[in-house]
Amino acid sequence: MTAEQADLARRFRGLMLPHLDAAYNLARYLLRDPVAAEDVAQDAFLRAFRAFEGYRGGDPKAWILAIVRNCCHTWAKAAASDPTVPLERAGIDQGDDAGDAFESSAGPVDPEDSPETAAVRHNEIATMRELIENLPIPFRETLVLRELEELSYQEIAEATGTPIGTVMSRLARARHLLADAWRQRTAEREETRS
Repeated sequence: MTAEQADLARRFRGLMLPHLDAAYNLARYLLRDPVAAEDVAQDAFLRAFRAFEGYRGGDPKAWILAIVRNCCHTWAKAAASDPTVPLERAGIDQGDDAGDAFESSAGPVDPEDSPETAAVRHNEIATMRELIENLPIPFRETLVLRELEELSYQEIAEATGTPIGTVMSRLARARHLLADAWRQRTAEREETRS
């Protein structure tokens, strides 16, 4: 490895690797599959590393998330055209341990919480994740990028290749759909308790 290549690799690690969790998080919400999200995040980082010589600055998080987003869309198209279902995926759909791994890490644990409070918090977080995952893709990705990954409207516009006005309207619509779904879910739970 030449000194120039070593410097490029060092710059890549310094700029891009801090965003690995964000890359996985976005892939996880877009694909709704933790195993595929790992593969896509890894593929996105490999592609980003190969293209890093062409990186000309800007927000590194927005740059890497744009690559993740594109990899997710490529993976989804390929998966849609493949009529087979891998055995691993079939197990996840049935709610086995691999699928529950994501749900079991549904949020922070506060040692001050009682077991009942912790159970309620876990249930609310799992419900919110499910509701976000059920949003249509353009709204879901915009909501995840803004609310979970804390990208600015401009960064989201760059990552998704959409005008900033579209980002703003998608975010407003996503918040509205999520609030409606939350209210409906809460009302359903109240009805079952009665």
